[in-house]
Formats: sequence, structure tokens, C-alpha cells
Amino acid sequence: MLWFLELNLQHRTCDFRTFSLFLAMNFIITATLDAIKQLYNEEVAESVINIQETRKEFEGQVTIVVFPITKISKKSPEQTAQAIGEYLVDKVEDVTAFNVVKGFLNLSIAESYFLSQFNAEILAPEFGVYQPNGKKVMVEYSSPNTNKPLHLGHVRNNLLGYSVAELLKAYGYEVTKVNLVNDRGIHICKSMLAWQKWGNGETPESSGLKGDHLVGKYYVIFDKEYKKEIDVLKAEGQTEEEAKKNAPLIKEAQVMLQQWEAGDEAVVSLWKTMNGWVYDGFAITYKNLGVDFDKFYYESNTYLLGKDTVEEGLEKGVFFKKEDGSVWIDLTADGLDQKLVLRADGTSVYITQDLGTAKMKFDDFGMDESIYVVGNEQDYHFKVLFLILEKLGKSWAKGLYHLSYGMVDLPNGKMKSREGTVVDADELIADMIATAQEKTEELGKTNDFTVADKAELYRNIGLGALKYFLLKVEPKKRLLFDPNESIDFQGNTGPFIQYTHARIRSLLSKAGYQFAVTGNQFSGISAVELEMIMQLAKFPSEIEIAAKAHSPASLANYLYELAKLFNKFYHEVPPIVKTEAGDAKQFRLNLSKKTADIIHKGMLILGITSPERM
Repeated sequence: MLWFLELNLQHRTCDFRTFSLFLAMNFIITATLDAIKQLYNEEVAESVINIQETRKEFEGQVTIVVFPITKISKKSPEQTAQAIGEYLVDKVEDVTAFNVVKGFLNLSIAESYFLSQFNAEILAPEFGVYQPNGKKVMVEYSSPNTNKPLHLGHVRNNLLGYSVAELLKAYGYEVTKVNLVNDRGIHICKSMLAWQKWGNGETPESSGLKGDHLVGKYYVIFDKEYKKEIDVLKAEGQTEEEAKKNAPLIKEAQVMLQQWEAGDEAVVSLWKTMNGWVYDGFAITYKNLGVDFDKFYYESNTYLLGKDTVEEGLEKGVFFKKEDGSVWIDLTADGLDQKLVLRADGTSVYITQDLGTAKMKFDDFGMDESIYVVGNEQDYHFKVLFLILEKLGKSWAKGLYHLSYGMVDLPNGKMKSREGTVVDADELIADMIATAQEKTEELGKTNDFTVADKAELYRNIGLGALKYFLLKVEPKKRLLFDPNESIDFQGNTGPFIQYTHARIRSLLSKAGYQFAVTGNQFSGISAVELEMIMQLAKFPSEIEIAAKAHSPASLANYLYELAKLFNKFYHEVPPIVKTEAGDAKQFRLNLSKKTADIIHKGMLILGITSPERM
């Protein structure tokens, strides 16, 4: 087993990125257990030995937390650390020195140990590659309505869902990416009705608009005309609530929905046509975002599901029926409330559909886990949904997970959409690419690029900036997205990491790099090179940590720290290209190559392309 891959997450704290690297140093754990036995005549469990990454302000690479051992030594933490440190330096060849800071024993490990691990483990092709774990996971994301284009909120959803799916795939899961499209209901009828009244046969081809933009245009028109009718009715003495219900347009839309549900040929035909326009438009946006799906479900095919589940719940006594015939579940004992699951007239509510859809997805794929990527405004809904499925005795309910995420805000006055209320995804992508072009050309480093290469580069930088900025923040947090801040070639940004990758590729090309393994013994490994080895070694555990947390943020920030460290290495070591051939040069080139490979692989998990040159 690779020593880098063993995890012990309970030892993680906010002070260190990853302790798991050192927990895999079994020779230190074994030697420390021997020290306790020899010094204090006691045998203790491995769990007593807590090792961490040494803080940067102290000498050493590995720290043993001594406080738990004082119960055995009956001495002060400092005395206990001193005794164990002396024993380890004397008995363990790879422990070269130690220092004590209160109850912490900091150990210095021989350079040769890290070099041998770098050569044998990190440079191996299988480093960071997890074998299939035999488990299936479904990640459901996007879930758009077919009455309008995708917007900035959808962008965060799509990028988060895609990257979590790629993370789980990298961690060994068999992953199915699913999109449940909300393609029915009053919202699409509003667009359809407005198009009938004011569209004059307009199509995406005749208008030059993407299909989703065209349908969204008529949704906006409906809303505008609907408000006019409300104002008229209010002027005639109706309350706002009465006016909203009595406005002719909303009544016509409701009739259209009833006609659709009844299978009216003309209404269904128009619905198919306009939804087709939207799907074509969505497909372009998804392609531009670089996200994909293995399976599409449509609410028009699932909205009647769940009634069988309600009957099952009634038979099991999980649900109860009120006098009016409506069906409910009482979750007050679980700290929630009573929840309607079927109306008195026998029609479904959203929870009914979701119960049925959850069962259908499990029947289709038999997954071990199912992740719903949905905004935090639906937190309560998913608590109820998962709890009901557990109470119904569904064995797979424990594998359901709501990946809740916060809203995205923008600085005032920036990137307003046509309607001035939301940021359209297509406009956002175009603006990001344009900003990337402007900022890149200011640097003057693309003069020898072809027109096609420039276009590809600006696209990669613009999308890399957008994706990284949205993914580097923990999903649960609300975030402020500043387009200009995101496209910065310095700091914690996608372009900085992309530029670091391109810098390394250029260095390797100039050096005529050829892979070769160096010996494990040569002098002169610098402190920053040792730090680079340690940072590279964390990559597999970073994948595991991010996958288990369903959060690309930790991986994104790890890649930033790696890129930042490489730039420190690049500036502190002698110029690699000019260095005389030998083990030192080969080692530094190998270190550079592995850094580029991990950046490339890690960024792909985030959905970001790392250009070969910039």
C-alpha cells in the first residue's frame, strides 16, 4: 500500500492541510511504541500515537503530540518528549534530529527517506490513481426549468455537480451524472401562451436567438403583460391577491396546463416544439461550460410517480389520512412538522413526485449513493424526503445526500443581464472570455499565437477563472463573484494555476526533458524541494478528503498551494535549464514534471483545462 494513502481524518485540524501523509509513516509509529515500552515498560495501542505535520515555524517535518503519553510516563510533556526524541534519534536511522516545543516533539527526517519515497512512490504512474471500489453513485445536478435560459446560479450548480462527479470517479466510484429537467407546469405554459399571443411565428432561426433565450423572452413578456392586468384589476377595487388569481392571462395559462395534462394534441405539439428549442439552447450552454450528463429524466414523465409509495406508506402506518382525504406524515417527533404527501383530490405535491423519482432512479441504477446538488433554499425539503424514505424502510435511503450550496452574489453594477435581474450564463461565459482576452493581451505574451490558438487560450483562461473562483469556496458558503478578481495571474485564481502549469511545460521543453530515476543519495536537496515532495505526496489523500466531503474546494486550494510552492521553488533553486547534467538536475526536472502532471490532473477534476503554453 502506498504510504501516502492511509487516512486518519480525526487528526485533521484547521492548522494543517493534511496530516495523513505522516500517519502513514509506520516506522515512526512503531518506533514510538517501542520507545514507550523501553522507557516506561508499557505497551499501548497505536491510537495513542498522534502524529501531525510540523508547523512551518519549527524545525522538522513530523510532530508527535506527547500529551496522551504523559499518562504513561508520569512526567511532564517536555520531559516525555525529550526522552522519546533521544530514543528515536538513537534507534531510528531516518530520524536525524528533534526539538521539543511544550508537549510537541518535532522530528527531522532524513532527506534520503523523502527522496526514496519520491522515486519509488510519487513518480510511479499509479500514484494518485484509485482502483474501482465497486460502489455506484449518482450525482443529480443542473435540473433547469424549460421556460428560461440558465443563469449564474445554474452555473454554480453545474460546475459543482460536474466536479463532484469527477472527484468521486477519481476516487474509484462508478458515477452516473443525471439531469432531472423541469419541463412541465405553469411556468412553461406561460411562455407558450405568450408566444401564441405575441410571437407571430417567431423561431430561433428567424430571430437569431438561442432557443432557450427565445422561450425566456416570452416568459418575460408574459410576466410584463400579467402585471399590467393585475394593475387594472387592482384599480377596479380588487386586492392584489384577488387580482393575481383573476387576471385573464393566468387563467388562460392554467387552462393550457389542464389541456396539456389531458393530452390536447395542439397544446402538446406546441409544448414539444418550444421545449425542443430550449433543449438545443441548453446543449450549447452545457458544451460551453464543459459539463455533461449520462442520463436525462424529465418531470413530464415523472410527475405522476409516487402515488404507489403513498399507498405503501398508508399500509405501513407511516402516513395517515385526514377527514378530507388528504394524506400526511407526522414528523414532529423528529423535530420537523406534519407534511402533506397527497392532496385531497388525489393529486401529487412535489414531495410525492420526489418519492417516486427517488425509487425510479434506484430501480434504474441500483446505486449505493445518490447526491442531489440543489441550493440551500431546499434544505428542509430534502430533510423531509430522506426521512420519509427511511421511515418507509428503503434500504437505499441512507445513501441519499443533499449537496446544499449557497447563492452567488455579484458586485453592484457589474454584469447585468438584459432584464437587469439575473446574470445569464451565456452572457457570463462570453464576458469571461472577453475579459481573459483583454487581460492576456495586456501581458503581450501571445504575439506568436495563431488566431485559433489565441481563441482557444482565451476560452481556457476565461472558463478556468470562472470555474476555479466558484469551486474554491466551500459549497455551503454564499459567495461574491467578481469577474475581474477571478481573472488575475497572481493570487488564488485559476489563471495563476494555469500559468504555473504552462511555465513548467515550457521549462521541460527547453530542458529537453527525458524521464529517468535518480539515485536516493545525493546532497543538496533544499528546504523548498523537500517541501515540494511533501506537498506532492498529499495529492491522493486530497482526492479522498474532497470526495468524502463532496467538496471540490479543498482540492482547488491544494492545487493553488502546490502552484504557489512551485513558483517559490522556481525562484529559489539555481536555473534548472542551465544546471549541469546529473542527479540534481534530473531530480529537479522530475519534481517539475510531477507537479505539472498533478496540476493537470487535479484541474481536470475541477473541469478546468491547463494550457501547455500561455
